[in-house]
Amino acid sequence: MLIPVRTSPTSKTAICPTKKTGRCPSLGGLLQPDHTVQEELRSEARMDVADRVVVVTGGGNGIGRALCRRMAVESPRAIIVSDYDEEAAREVAAEIRGTAFTCDVSDERQVQELVRFTRKEFGRVDVFCSNAGITAKGGTDLGNDVWNNIWDVNVMSHVYAARHVVPIMLRQGEGCLLQTISAAALVTEIGSAPYSVTKRAALAFAEWLSVQHGRDGLLVSCICPMGVATEMLDEDDPIHQYLHMEALTPEQVAESVIAGLAEENFLILPHPRVAEFFELKAEDYDRWLRGMQRLNQKLTRRRANSAA
Repeated sequence: MLIPVRTSPTSKTAICPTKKTGRCPSLGGLLQPDHTVQEELRSEARMDVADRVVVVTGGGNGIGRALCRRMAVESPRAIIVSDYDEEAAREVAAEIRGTAFTCDVSDERQVQELVRFTRKEFGRVDVFCSNAGITAKGGTDLGNDVWNNIWDVNVMSHVYAARHVVPIMLRQGEGCLLQTISAAALVTEIGSAPYSVTKRAALAFAEWLSVQHGRDGLLVSCICPMGVATEMLDEDDPIHQYLHMEALTPEQVAESVIAGLAEENFLILPHPRVAEFFELKAEDYDRWLRGMQRLNQKLTRRRANSAA
């Protein structure tokens, strides 16, 4: 608990009456890296997929499918390929000798049933990949039904998964929540307000989970790529054309995930430039906003010209 700090009316010195030491533990001190604990944690067995029970939502296509395929190489005990598209889930599961499960992650009851099924069949849940996500072009012009749908899939699905998986992992003494988020959570997505908002919210929730349970054996990792060559990348959209210039394949993203999990990184950045953008944003928020305004103006003009 933080101890309230008050200032003496006759002095600028902070007064924080602590009976035992007489010293005030500042917030800055509490936030300093605990190198001893970090080294102890690093010295323990790192997260890997071998002999683990893995669940991947949105596993029938795109990044999710690539994650299933790549994780299968690591010899897990089981991979549950979950997807809204039953046929796609079955195809991927058959390919990797996994188990298919049809699930709409925007429905908490279905997510709960996915977790129950996994535990019943395999006894535990080691890695839960909340990968399913959707988007829509636009901003305030989009109706509430669109906003609510994207919120349910991109944010609440993570809440539902954590609500039912975290207690299991805590009892196990270990576990991993792998969240497919986006670079939009760290910077923004010019063409979609609900995507930017929901991805930022998903990252904030992941941070909270890590703060709450990081010392309880729970690893939380967030995949934050820029453009990825999936169906969500519209090559006819000038904004997406910009992302397409540095787009990675889903397989490249999956490879970076394996490396990131081995290092137990919170942020897994398949595009290293995202870290640079994030640092620039933190250094001078207003300057970053002005730069994004110029980019938005340029891309908007390009979109108007292409539509003409």
